[in-house]
Parts: sequence; structure tokens; C-alpha cells
Amino acid sequence: MTGPVQILVIGLDEPTFSGEVMAEFARLREAGTVRLLDVTLITRAADGTFETLPLPAGAPAGMGQLAARLLGHPDADTASAEPAPTGGTWSLADAIPVGAGAAVAVIEHLWAAPLREALHRAGGITLDETWLAPEDIERLEGFIAEGDS
Repeated sequence: MTGPVQILVIGLDEPTFSGEVMAEFARLREAGTVRLLDVTLITRAADGTFETLPLPAGAPAGMGQLAARLLGHPDADTASAEPAPTGGTWSLADAIPVGAGAAVAVIEHLWAAPLREALHRAGGITLDETWLAPEDIERLEGFIAEGDS
């Protein structure tokens, strides 16, 4: 790996698999921005257990295997009620509500490799990271707009 790797869990209430998302990942890979390492589809039953769903037609062969292994489920067909943590305190059980479905993508951020290396050379250590929620992004945009006026 050259760049930081992220696990992105996207809730899917009524998914449509038009190929648009995979095409965007291909574009981002060609641009050297991100690389989709793997993706799998998962549902969480009422009893808390997880089930890995088949990927849509046209998905690259072998997709889903890496994510399943990373999450602690090497057979990639079913997952236990207690998924393995991915380090720290995060777990799939915290991310996917009972009765919901999700896509779990493993993404390498190629663009960030030089920045990460520079931070490490400067003695920096990642203490935490997060993505802002949509509400927080709206607040941030408001703050920026106030500063621009």
C-alpha cells in the first residue's frame, strides 16, 4: 500500500446498481486519487447476524473476499453477530443497524501517500480521523461564507 486505507460503509435502503459508482471509482483510479481495493454487500438481520450478499452482475471477479477477510470473515458467505474489529474500537456492528443493508468499500487514498509520508518524517502520528457529518459540513460552509463576506 502506498496511501492510507479507509473502510467506507454506505447504507443501502433501495440500491440501484447502474454501474455509475464503479465507473467513478475507475475514473478516480485513473486520476491517481483513490483505488477501490474491494467492496462487499452486507445485510444485518433482526438477531444481529450479518449476511454477505452477492454482488451485482458485472462486478469484478473476486470482489468481496478482501473486505470479508479484513472484517474477520474469511469464508465471505456469512458473518457472525460479532464482527471482528478493524483496529481501535470500530466494528461493523457499530456501523450497520439491525435490519439494514450496506456496501462496505475498502479504499486506498493514493493522493494522501506523499502527505502521510511527510507527516511521518516530521514526527507526526495520526491520533484520530473522521469524516464530517452532512450537518457539520453545512455548518462549516456557513462559517466559510461568513469569513468571505
